[in-house]
Amino acid sequence: MKSSRFPDSLVLLFSLVVAAQLLSYVLPAGEFDRQAVGEAGHTREQVVPGSYEVLADEEHEPLAPWAFLTAVPKGLAKAADIIFFVFIIGGAIGVIRATGATDALIGAAVKNLGGSPIVLVGGMVALFTIGSSTIGMAEEYMPFIPLLVTMCIALRLDAIVAMGIVYIGAGIGYGCAALNPFTVIIAQDIAGLEPASGWWFRCILTVPCFIVGVHHILRYARRIQADPSSSLVKNVDYSKGFDMPDDVRFTKKRAAVVAAFGAAVVLFVIGIELWGWYLLELSALFTGLGLVAALLTGMSPNRVAAEFKKGAGELTTAALLIGVARAIQVVMNEAMITDTVINGIATLLEGLPAAAAAIGMFLVQSLCNLFVPSGSGQAYVTMPIMAPLADLTGVTRQTAVLAYQFGDGFTNMIIPTNALLMGMLALGRIPYQQWFRFIVPLLIKIYLVAMAGLVAAVLIGYGQ
Repeated sequence: MKSSRFPDSLVLLFSLVVAAQLLSYVLPAGEFDRQAVGEAGHTREQVVPGSYEVLADEEHEPLAPWAFLTAVPKGLAKAADIIFFVFIIGGAIGVIRATGATDALIGAAVKNLGGSPIVLVGGMVALFTIGSSTIGMAEEYMPFIPLLVTMCIALRLDAIVAMGIVYIGAGIGYGCAALNPFTVIIAQDIAGLEPASGWWFRCILTVPCFIVGVHHILRYARRIQADPSSSLVKNVDYSKGFDMPDDVRFTKKRAAVVAAFGAAVVLFVIGIELWGWYLLELSALFTGLGLVAALLTGMSPNRVAAEFKKGAGELTTAALLIGVARAIQVVMNEAMITDTVINGIATLLEGLPAAAAAIGMFLVQSLCNLFVPSGSGQAYVTMPIMAPLADLTGVTRQTAVLAYQFGDGFTNMIIPTNALLMGMLALGRIPYQQWFRFIVPLLIKIYLVAMAGLVAAVLIGYGQ
């Protein structure tokens, strides 16, 4: 198999660590004054506009030549709470997946909704959107590509429709995520916001994005049903290789696991809103959910341990990316150039209305996602700059997080550096060029909705 010429995400992030150090020898060190804002017990530091000053040479020291090496373990240490949270969430989800409950739920939906293209598309996109919006499901959807391709072909549709159902749902779920622990929770933590705060507005924005996404798929589906020769994959052979999974029975035990998951999500929201739960309590909640799922399905302790380790292990790459991405900020902070970069970007946006600044953040995040397709990794690269930048441009930090979510989630539907996207396309035998032709018109419409959402967020003072 020929390896990709594009650098791996870890290579890119480590290169950015080195670049940050090199930049420190060029940019002047400087800093803003900061002040505490917020209520007692929920304060955070905010930069004071107009207070940036360049530091004299005697007020700081240049970085040692090996600083970029020591920054990596420092970054891992500083991101330890999020890294452990990611491991625990991954382990708990691994146990839940092993019960077969998520597979059975999606399989039952396909079976019951498959009689009508409209119901199939709307129902399945909704299911995938909710899964991504709540617990950050994405990789878990990959096994259902062959299943959905099989169903779509039977309905005189094609693999593009199947891929659209899965990945448009996931993209909207990530872009407008209400509770996603791998993106929104991490970004809000970096921005000094309460976890999952502002979820109501993101849920509202999910609706128009969902409608636009479903309409786009259905319009294409109707076209190829009327004229099969208009299919973008008409020259691809789908005569074999697309079989149903072995076991997608929706048993009582699996239904109980789904019910427990729903209850945990409700408790998740209540705990954050009423009791100020944070990463410690959320980790405990997901650990408990994994144990409950195991008890409901009679899973042995050794199997639970094995599946937990497997699920946590699958997120090792994500954990490493988080740590190395945090190392970029370590280098910039030690060199005292973080505020210099923030001041430079703020100067470019100076004089722009807050709404235009928010849209600018969204476009910057979209560009960053091409190079750092990991949602959590991108949060650690960009949010330390975007959060204080929001303070300087009259944009709330909650809106800055929303711009990050849009830039990450929606762009993931098209960037070729996204390993999951490329893997799913390969599984569905869909050439990237054909997917590109299908998804670009949708992204234009989604981007317009997102920009309107950012303008609305600015007008209502979202997150104040």
